Amino acid sequence: MVATVLRAWVLPASLVISLSASLLLLWPTQPLADDTDQEIRETILMQIEAFANNEPEAAWAFASEGIKRRFGSSDVFIDMVRQAYPAVHQATAIEFDERVPHGTFEIQVVKLQGPDGKRWDAYYRMVSVDGSWKVAGVQLYPSEVGI
Repeated sequence: MVATVLRAWVLPASLVISLSASLLLLWPTQPLADDTDQEIRETILMQIEAFANNEPEAAWAFASEGIKRRFGSSDVFIDMVRQAYPAVHQATAIEFDERVPHGTFEIQVVKLQGPDGKRWDAYYRMVSVDGSWKVAGVQLYPSEVGI
């Protein structure tokens, strides 16, 4: 599903609008999202889209300064994600779950399905930097309940 949505983002605006409206139907049991929810979700989706489109610099742009210091370059970062996090690098389905505030950062829970069909709970650590959200880390755990 994500691969279709990600490809749709490069299609004509009328199709993107109809697909975006369809995506909203995926979250009917979720409470209405506030601005922070929307901004964090958009950041995560745009990074996953950059991975799917093999755009290392775009994916790198959503990484926090801590991640950038740790890996040093977009190429090293993308290689690490490709090898260690295939469910993030090539997600085939995404479902947002709860967001948990932790003072200086937020944890966004995301259910992912990887290219091999396995399901994962991804815990995204998100930090706000100069008014925009950045990914400061992801922990993956096998999911009991899938997408």
